[in-house]
Amino acid sequence: MSRLSLVSKLAILSDAAKYDASCASSGSTKRDSLDGKGLGSNEGSGICHAYAPDGRCISLLKILMTNFCIYDCSYCVNRVSSNVPRARFSVDEVVDLTINFYRRNYIEGLFLSSGIIQSPDRTMSDMVRIARKLRHEENFRGYIHLKTIPDAAPELIEEAGLLADRLSINVELPTDVSVKNFAPEKNPAQIRKAMANVRMRKEVAKDKSHTGKRPPRFAPAGQSTQVIVGADASNDAAVLSQSTRLYSSYKLKRVYYSAFSPIPDSSSKLPLIRPPLQREHRLYQADWLLRFYGFDLNEITGVTPDGNLDLDIDPKLAWALQHRGLFPLDVNTASKDMLLRVPGFGVKSVQRILSTRRHRTLRYEDLACMGGSMKKARAFITALGWTPGRLTDSADLRARFAPAPQQLTLL
Repeated sequence: MSRLSLVSKLAILSDAAKYDASCASSGSTKRDSLDGKGLGSNEGSGICHAYAPDGRCISLLKILMTNFCIYDCSYCVNRVSSNVPRARFSVDEVVDLTINFYRRNYIEGLFLSSGIIQSPDRTMSDMVRIARKLRHEENFRGYIHLKTIPDAAPELIEEAGLLADRLSINVELPTDVSVKNFAPEKNPAQIRKAMANVRMRKEVAKDKSHTGKRPPRFAPAGQSTQVIVGADASNDAAVLSQSTRLYSSYKLKRVYYSAFSPIPDSSSKLPLIRPPLQREHRLYQADWLLRFYGFDLNEITGVTPDGNLDLDIDPKLAWALQHRGLFPLDVNTASKDMLLRVPGFGVKSVQRILSTRRHRTLRYEDLACMGGSMKKARAFITALGWTPGRLTDSADLRARFAPAPQQLTLL
């Protein structure tokens, strides 16, 4: 095999990394080099773009260390039986790329994943060496996210957590049965064990010693995971049920949802077409409702008989349409919990409503200035000078928000 240039490797391994969605860079501790020591920063506004909760854009170098892999996961384009061009970075090449891209102001951090080469320990060891060289030899203070390998030795994952801002371990599919069917070499129990170890190690890092000294920070931005959606027959209720368990059991920062993408020469058990990207979007919206809006799983997934989210309207609106008897709400007296259930109202807009109404009675025009989407909210609220009348119970209310029907074509 001919020796690939660095540019060719970068083209192959950055393209191979596009299937990994879990590369947000929020939640880490503040760290920069304004004191003249070290290189880089892990904050600021921005080749991959991730968005922090406050809207900042973070640019990350998102690559695989290699797309060689000894596993044969049916849904993975880099599986051992896949006929794709292969490439592999050396440890020094990844370090040099990261530093040179940072110096050119292309990136602010590194997202590094990898196929499994030779063994999980060998692969994880090389990834840790990259992070170690960046931190200790290059004094790099930018953001580092490492995709860890659950079968690797615990001491390797522990060192990774001491070097990286965030760790992630992919659960791959929504159910253990699906993992065993499509990725028989992976063990769901071992994946969960590795996630539990990361959680426990992170909690230990918060405890002070008897002298008051804190241990070194461990993965300060926490851990995340990714679920592939649409590769198996799991409905949205099963996907979100898995996410709920992961959040509660392992204190994950994020669960990422990645729509399955059909790949060449794949197993006949896999679907021939990808699920609608709108399904992925609705899962993220539902995930947000579960984490920040006080909804429980049955409320979100019980709206439709098949346990799947409505693709035409967002899950909060779908719930509100099913519970019209609770509306309209008076924004001047309704509780915070109920205001969060109003379609078009976000957490920030509800907080503004609560703060402002302590001082004066809110009018419809006030709400429009607080960041809410009044096009959605107007049918579900009352305010000084505004009542929706029969709009809340109108038969065509759903049609006002759903996409217009499209004429199908044969071409």
